[in-house]
This record gives sequence, C-alpha cells and structure tokens, in this order.
Amino acid sequence: MSVVAEELENTPAASKNVRVLAAGFIGNILEWYDFAVYGFFAPTLGKLFFPSDNPTTSLIAAFGAFAAGFLMRPVGAVLFGHIGDRLGRKKALTLSVMMMAVPTLLVGVLPTHAQIGVTAAVLMVLLRMIQGVSVGGEYTSSFVFLVEHAPPHRRAFFGSWSMIGATCGILLGSAVGALINTFTTDEQLLEWGWRIPFLSGVLVAFVGYFIRHGIPEQPLSEELSEQEAYSPLKEAFASHKKEMLQSSGINMMNAVTFYTVFIYLSSWLVEEVGEDRAEALDINTISMAALTLFVPIAAILADKFGRKPFLLIGSAGIALFSPTLLGLMHHHNFALILTGQIGFALLVACFAGAIPATITELFKRGVRVSAASVSYNLPFAIFGGTAPMVAAWLVKVTGNPLSIAWYLSAIAGITFFIILTVKETNGKSLDE
Repeated sequence: MSVVAEELENTPAASKNVRVLAAGFIGNILEWYDFAVYGFFAPTLGKLFFPSDNPTTSLIAAFGAFAAGFLMRPVGAVLFGHIGDRLGRKKALTLSVMMMAVPTLLVGVLPTHAQIGVTAAVLMVLLRMIQGVSVGGEYTSSFVFLVEHAPPHRRAFFGSWSMIGATCGILLGSAVGALINTFTTDEQLLEWGWRIPFLSGVLVAFVGYFIRHGIPEQPLSEELSEQEAYSPLKEAFASHKKEMLQSSGINMMNAVTFYTVFIYLSSWLVEEVGEDRAEALDINTISMAALTLFVPIAAILADKFGRKPFLLIGSAGIALFSPTLLGLMHHHNFALILTGQIGFALLVACFAGAIPATITELFKRGVRVSAASVSYNLPFAIFGGTAPMVAAWLVKVTGNPLSIAWYLSAIAGITFFIILTVKETNGKSLDE
C-alpha cells in the first residue's frame, strides 16, 4: 500500500482530499457490510423469517428477499440520480447512507415469524427493498462525487475508493459474521446472536453521516436554476444515449464477473469441487483482500496511461483466461484454488479501478449522476443479480463444473468490443 500512501501524500490540500475520500469510502462500507452479513446469515434468517419443513425452501425464500433488493436498484438509480443532479451530490450521499442505516437497524430489531407470523416475512422483504433503493443511489453517487472532487490527474485513483469501500464492507461483514458464529452457540445465534451485526451497522452509519454532513458541494449546472421542470434523466437519454449504452455494456461484464467470482464460486467450491466450506470462505476472503489492494494500484496506472487500456486488458483477460483460471480452482489444492481466484481478482481490478472515472467522464455535469446511476444499476440488476443463478443452471444443465467459464468469456468478449467504441476519457474536462 506504499504506492497508495504516496499518492495521498503528494496530493495538494491533503486534509481536504482525505475527508473527500473518507466521505465516498464510508458509505460504501455500510452498504456492502449489510450485503455481506445478510448473505452470511441467510440460513439463520430463512429459519426465523421464512420457516418451512424443508430447510432448502427456507434458504431460497431468504435469498428471494435478498434478490428483491436487486430489483429496486434501478429505482434508486433514478431517484438518487435526480437528487444528485438537481439538489447536489452531498444531499444524495447523506440521504443514501441514512436510507441504508434505518432499515438495517430495523432488521436488527424485527420480530420473527414465531412472534408475528407472516408479517415478519413481509416486513423483511420491504426493508430489503428500501435497502435496494439505497444501494442503487449510493455507489454511483459516491464515485461521481469522488471523481468530481479529485485533482484532474488523480480521478481514477479517487474514484477507486468507492470500490475499496465496497470490498472493505464485505470483508468487515464476513469478519463480524465469523466472530458471531465463533462466540455463540447454535441456540444463541437463533435467539439473539444474528441481530448483533445488523445493530452494529448503525455505528458505521453514524460515522458516515457525520463525515458526509461536512463535505464540500460541487456547483450545480447553471441550466438547473433556469429550468424548474428540468429532468436530468430525460436529458441524459436525449444527449448521452450512446454513452449510456457504452457504460451499460462495460458494467455488464463488471456485474457478471464480480458476482460469479466473489459470490457464487464459494458455493461452487463446496458443491462441485468438494472443498470444506470454511476453506472456501478463507480463499474468498483472501481474494477479496487482494482485490482491495489491486484496485487502487490499477487506478493509479489508469491515471498515468489512460482508462481504455486497462478496461481492454481486464475484459480480454476474463474472455481469454476464464477457462484456465477456473480450471486451476477445480482442484483439491488450496494453493491452486487461491492462485486461480487471485488471478480473477487481478483482472477484475484492472477494469474496476478504471470504471468509476470512465463513467463519470463520459457524461456532462447536469446529467452525470442520473446517467451514471441508470447505466450502472440496470446491468447490475439484470446481469449481476442473476449471475449466480445462471452459473448454477449452466453447471446443472451441462453437467460440467467448468461451463461457468463459457458465460464469463462470452460476456467479457461482448464488453471488449463495446470498449473499443469508447473514446479515451483521461484528461477530459468535467466542466460543461
């Protein structure tokens, strides 16, 4: 991390920039912390809120509530895009962190099915939907904010901190989940232990709100003060249709790769390779930590050499090497499995480090949050939310555990050709 530290030290107005980075970073920790703890405790939540004689049915219902959040992400994209473009990035960021914090707290105190019947399941789904709206606005609003406040030659590096916050949130959620499971019995976990990680999320939210409340605001587009009925999203479709399609194409691969590699493959290692679940989670945690280190380094290089080369390297690498990397993971050997997943992490970092700056630079200020939010969240809702399901379906239909690589390679190949149509945005003015 010495390279990252050097970047911060050499940045003008260091104290202001650190506050800006913290503002973008902290909200994503909360968003993805909640994402991780819900997934980690899904079997427990299934028993408590969606009870059934069949444990698998309960688990599927619990993940159904999880999926409901994905369906609401485009709604959040539209809502927070409008707020960010009309009222300012600061308002969007402050509202999004609170919209995640309140439902997370309520999940932590929610009565179970045994206490209030089916109402418990309905309330859980509703809270997950509200959280989905928040996620739909948080990530894109934060990276637009970060890129707009960055020195012109450090935009990719600043924007990458939204991704760093997301990975740190997942790592934090996994760590808290592991601690709770270690220090509680099965009975204690069902009775009260599962509530602790959700209630703890409020601490992160409080810090996030405090930091964001004092952040600087970028000036809004002058045309907004002149047109009361101005619709940023409508204008985005009118003036940036091509760029929105390009952004969606880039994020199609981003969504499929991330949710397949870092969400589905842990289960794949258990079900198809026969690895111990604890070992599979250890490998995934180490790979996520590696991703957290690789992303800012890739972003620093993208600031120096341009965004497009790293988008192309990442997409070409996934298209060409997915079969090889997945093949490495299809062994009863910790080192080989870890090598394969870290290989994926390195390729994901190449495009993940460049994407926030690229998307922000594609759009003009007056429509930037709306255009970025919609073009990012639609492919994540469609392709990200379904990626684990598609992967599991391919394995079942083909009978080949390595068939997942075909899907990864196909999506990455499509994205590669879409990236070829994108103009290099490094050095582009963000002012209208």
